[in-house]
Parts: sequence; C-alpha cells; structure tokens
Amino acid sequence: MVLRGASHTHRLLRSRLMVLGVSTLLLDALATLLMYEFEHAQRDSGFHGVGGALFWVSAQLTTVSSQMPNPVTTPGRIIDVVVEVWAVSVVATLAASLASFFLTRHAEVASAGAVDARVRPAA
Repeated sequence: MVLRGASHTHRLLRSRLMVLGVSTLLLDALATLLMYEFEHAQRDSGFHGVGGALFWVSAQLTTVSSQMPNPVTTPGRIIDVVVEVWAVSVVATLAASLASFFLTRHAEVASAGAVDARVRPAA
C-alpha cells in the first residue's frame, strides 16, 4: 500500500522513505569519493582503492563497523563524524516516520469506523 500510495498517509510515508534513501545514497557516493581522495595517499590508511572506500563508508552508514582502520587525516575524520551523525539521524527519523504513520493510520481507521457505525442503522 505504501508503494502504490493507497492513501495520503501512505504517500507521505513513501515520500519520507524516498528522501531518506536517496539522500543516503548521495551521501554514500560523495563521502566515498572524498574519503578516497583524502586517505588513499596516506601510508597507514586502509583506503587504497575506491572499492575499499565505498565499503568503509557504506559500513559506517549502516552503523556497522568494519575491520578497516579509521581515517588518519583530519578531513577524513570530519567526514567520518558527519557520516556517523547522518546514520544515527536516519535511524531516528525512520523510527519517527513509522510511528507517525501508524498513529495517523490508526486515527484514520478509527474515524472511518465511527462514520460506519453512525451510517448503519441499529439492529
């Protein structure tokens, strides 16, 4: 029902999920390129290829740590903090969006039930 936008509430949830998903993918791509640029030339860094940078950034965005070493440059560390804050914010926003969706749908269903009860004659 969310995918096809069965109601205004479903469409609102779908748009929130799309914004979160697309924004996260864009951040993943940008952070990957920046992490590779800042870190690949450092000898003690684990970012020797774009694939490794993509893996590390994606793991950070899913709030799962990887076995790769942490960034060694200051810009890399700043990007790491931004990515971690984004990941936590997305989880919180997703939880709030789902809670809002369920609360609104419950109110809609309850309201529709009250209207049906008033329309049907008592037996």
